[in-house]
Amino acid sequence: MGRALDLALLGMGSVSPNPMVGCVIVHQDKIIGEGYHMAYGGPHAEPNAIHAVKDSNLLKEATAYVTLEPCSHWGKTPPCADLLIEKKIKRVVIAAVDSNPLVGGNGIKKLKEAGIEVQQGVLEKEALEQNRRFFTFINEKRPYIILKWAQTQDGFVAKEDYDSKWISNSYSRQMVHKWRSEEDGILVGTLTAKYDNPRLNVREWVGKNPIRIVIDRNLSLDKSLHLFDKTQSTLCYNQIENQSVSNLDHILLKKGFDMEDVLEDLYERKIQSVFVEGGARILNNLISKNLWDEARVFTGPVSFGRGIEAPTILGLPYQETNIMGDKLKIYRNINH
Repeated sequence: MGRALDLALLGMGSVSPNPMVGCVIVHQDKIIGEGYHMAYGGPHAEPNAIHAVKDSNLLKEATAYVTLEPCSHWGKTPPCADLLIEKKIKRVVIAAVDSNPLVGGNGIKKLKEAGIEVQQGVLEKEALEQNRRFFTFINEKRPYIILKWAQTQDGFVAKEDYDSKWISNSYSRQMVHKWRSEEDGILVGTLTAKYDNPRLNVREWVGKNPIRIVIDRNLSLDKSLHLFDKTQSTLCYNQIENQSVSNLDHILLKKGFDMEDVLEDLYERKIQSVFVEGGARILNNLISKNLWDEARVFTGPVSFGRGIEAPTILGLPYQETNIMGDKLKIYRNINH
């Protein structure tokens, strides 16, 4: 199952809104096939693993280790539970049950009714952790929210004129680009878009660009900003117009809309995770409303003396790392 979890992780950033899933098929203590869900719309982990088995006759005496309950419904692909039954696999070991209402135990029920031995809960905690984005999306009906900011030693995210370059070093910034490639969307507010003019793409890593999301209530931002260059899919939430042109969607929300309204719309668009890169106003808003799941905070070896104060996260960090002089602390929201 540990190997299956490692395989599942290879699908990160490519399978959303589906979960990451890995599968390992074992016959007489020897791995005879393995696979993972590689891309949304493509084959799931189980068929990829089964097709990797050279002698299909061995499946009748084999065990399939799957990180998530095999699906039991038709979606982009046929039900994986049906394939396991068709191949007469002897035993299926499952890490976590799929809480998606379309599955929710039906895959396990199908397997058992077909006479297949089923064991569940093996490395369940690790499987739930790995797919925390998916489970938050399904259970909370909102995207998984990751907050990120860089702050000075004396607790500021920018100078008084909103200049924030550069608090963190190039290694930390490269890590941020890796993180961007792993999430569905990346969100900034009006002031960050105006003063930083970010591209919000993946340049210092290899991977897909996230969907850019900007809050611009009154459409006050200059249309020459990188965010509006139509080079990648961009959503602009506002209270003036509803219009779609090429890669740029202006989405009309009610007057005085809040972040709950934005997250509700993102959920409807099947955006499973959002990386929030500022500014301080949006970060503080999400923290105050308990609408966050992770916070990744860099502290660089610089001081501003005064400026825009960094948000505050209560509690101890989940993880601490030193990145060539930058201190990275990662927090988890224990109130969820």
